[in-house]
Amino acid sequence: MKFLEPMIVAFSMYSKIPMPRIEWNKENMKYTMCFFPLIGVVTGVLIYLAGMFLDGNIFPKVNSGRLMFAAVMTLIPVFVSGGIHLDGFMDTMDALGSWGDKEKKLEILKDSHNGAFAVIGICCYFTVSLGVWSEIRTEMLPIVAAGYVISRALSGIAVVTFPAARGSGLVKTFQDGAQKKAVRITMIVYLVLAAVYLYFCSPVGMVVLLIIAGVVFGYYYRMSRKQFGGVTGDLAGYFLQICELALLVGGLIVQGIK
Repeated sequence: MKFLEPMIVAFSMYSKIPMPRIEWNKENMKYTMCFFPLIGVVTGVLIYLAGMFLDGNIFPKVNSGRLMFAAVMTLIPVFVSGGIHLDGFMDTMDALGSWGDKEKKLEILKDSHNGAFAVIGICCYFTVSLGVWSEIRTEMLPIVAAGYVISRALSGIAVVTFPAARGSGLVKTFQDGAQKKAVRITMIVYLVLAAVYLYFCSPVGMVVLLIIAGVVFGYYYRMSRKQFGGVTGDLAGYFLQICELALLVGGLIVQGIK
C-alpha cells in the first residue's frame, strides 16, 4: 500500500477519479509526480474508447454526428481532470493579458476571480478544440491519445527542473519534497515509451508530435522565465492545456499527411 500512496495522491490531486482517502505527507509526496502521466494514460484510453463508440465502431447502430463527437471528445479531458489545469490556464491568460510586471502578474495568478482575458482565452480554447476534433478521424485516435501522456511527462520534467517563480506554492512544495532525479528519469521513461508507441502507430506521427511537444516546451520555459521569473502551479496548468491542444492539432496535421 505504501508504494501506491504516491499514485493515490497524484490521482486525488490531478483528477476526479475516485481514490481511497490517505494522509498526504512528505514521504508520499516525494514520488507523486512519477505517477502524473498515468492520468494521461487513463485520459487517452477514454478518448480512444469514446471515439470508437461514438463513431459506431463498437456498436454499429450508435453513430453520432461530428458535432456531438467533437463536443464529447473536447469534454473528456475536462471531466477526468476536474478542470484543475483549465483553472491555471485561465489565471495565466488573465496575467498575460494584464501586461504588468512580474510581480503584478504573480499577484493576478493568486487572484481567485476570473477576468475578461480568462473568459476570452477559454472560449477560444474550446472553440479551437471543438473545431479540430470535428475533423479528426477515428484512425487517428491512437496517435492523439499519446498526447495526454506526453504533455504530462513534460509538465513533470518542468516542475522539477525549471526555477520556481515564488518561494511558496504548489510547484515549490513539489520541488522541495520531490526526489527530483527519480522524477526526471521516470518522466523520460514515459516519453521514450510514448515515442516507441507512436512509432508503431505511425512513424510520421511520432516525429510530428515530438517536434510540436518540444516547441511548446521551449516556449513554456522562455515565457515562464521572461514573464513570471519561473513556474507556478497555474503556469503548469497553462502549459498542459496548450500542449494538449497543440498535440491535438498535430494529430490533424498527421492525418493530412497520411
